[in-house]
Amino acid sequence: MKTFDLEKFARPNVLAMKAYSSARDEYTGNEGIFLDANENPFPSAVNRYPDPYQRELKTELARIKKVREEQIIVGNGSDEVLDLIYRAFCTPGKDKVVTIKPSYGMYSVLAETNDVELVEVPLDADFNLDAAAVLEAAKDAKIVVLCSPNNPSGNLLNRNEVMKIVESFPGLVVIDEAYIDFSNGKSLLAELDAYENIFVSQTLSKAYGLAGIRVGLGFGSPKVIALLNKVKPPYNVNGLSQRFALARLNDMEKVTKEVLDILLERSRLLLEMKDHPLICKIYRTDANFILFKVDDANTMYDFFAENGVVVRNRSSQYNCENCLRVSVGTKTENDKFLEVLNEYNTTLKTK
Repeated sequence: MKTFDLEKFARPNVLAMKAYSSARDEYTGNEGIFLDANENPFPSAVNRYPDPYQRELKTELARIKKVREEQIIVGNGSDEVLDLIYRAFCTPGKDKVVTIKPSYGMYSVLAETNDVELVEVPLDADFNLDAAAVLEAAKDAKIVVLCSPNNPSGNLLNRNEVMKIVESFPGLVVIDEAYIDFSNGKSLLAELDAYENIFVSQTLSKAYGLAGIRVGLGFGSPKVIALLNKVKPPYNVNGLSQRFALARLNDMEKVTKEVLDILLERSRLLLEMKDHPLICKIYRTDANFILFKVDDANTMYDFFAENGVVVRNRSSQYNCENCLRVSVGTKTENDKFLEVLNEYNTTLKTK
């Protein structure tokens, strides 16, 4: 097993601090007259504070994800989980995080918010990862963040290249797997027990269809999870979100069917778009979206919006000039997308 030197990489003040103790930390029973947390005593569905450690939810997650409960942290969206990583490991104005570009924009926002230097290592023209380049940039970094499948490109990063980084980098390697459920690739969760420096971020917003309740997941070694629990707010995931999440996890048959439907629609979209005259290139995708290159992304984006279909213009991101990103919707929604695409082609021909 590759060990992780927590004392070397965590912020000294966070290592030394004592976690806030909430009323529900000090008494965890369900029975009694609760006069300890200054709550409104009149019964309703939400007059009591929720479980600060989401224990019931973690039990289900551990079963589904095949990990141990002490390897899980739950956040108010995966953005909060990632923010906790920055806060626990990086001293403001001093430390550095390395990531790739193009990738998820919140890595930069979190770095700026926490006054942490962010070094972005370019992917190649087809969005492939160069482990050697990342390791060179990360010589004096605390954390490496990799999004796989990557956003906005959609491709799963080469596992061998990812593992080269995991094996050679002494700091924490964060793998953001928000879209892993749409990929044939294996999650890095299977490597948690072998590599203490792996931290995997996932979400219930995508495949699980719960974007509106904001539940993010983090998986790591128990000592990393314990450190993050020191800095997380005491009731960071509200009770309603915990209940919605549990209900969804208890209906995995429906989740699995919806993911399969999305994958089938993704295949259909790729086939329909493959030889379309307006599309210059379609990038390989392992996610629930497709990145494609056109001649004039701004004009095409406007045409889609004017006709009631909202896609994402990714032209401002590195190596994504004139690229649009379309999420895979329902069959009806995808039919409308294709219809508008063809209408735009007809409009151009008549000009």
